[in-house]
Amino acid sequence: MGNKIKSFEDIIVWQKAHRLTLKIYKLTSIFPRSETFGLISQLKRSSSSIAANIVEGFYRNTTKELLSFLYNARGSLGETLYHLKLASDLNYINKKEYDELKSEIEIISKQLNAWIRSLKNRASH
Repeated sequence: MGNKIKSFEDIIVWQKAHRLTLKIYKLTSIFPRSETFGLISQLKRSSSSIAANIVEGFYRNTTKELLSFLYNARGSLGETLYHLKLASDLNYINKKEYDELKSEIEIISKQLNAWIRSLKNRASH
């Protein structure tokens, strides 16, 4: 990851996950009110969990704990992608919005996977 990270806010993948969450919060504000406790809640929870898990892992003491939280972040990322697909299929978001968010999720996924690989390689040496 390069230079020494002083704050979770310095972590590029966290920054991208946080921006994704902000976009999802804005996007869900136009969903039908009937989805307040359904898809809106699920999308907000799963998307914010990505960045939250990165932060929680950052504050843990061991590489093993950090890895565990990065795996959780990756799981929440997949859950978010599914909820966005569902929102798209229900016509709450259009294809362009879905494709843009899916692209952002794929970038975050690649960065999380690279970080996980790096930590696992370092732990095995």
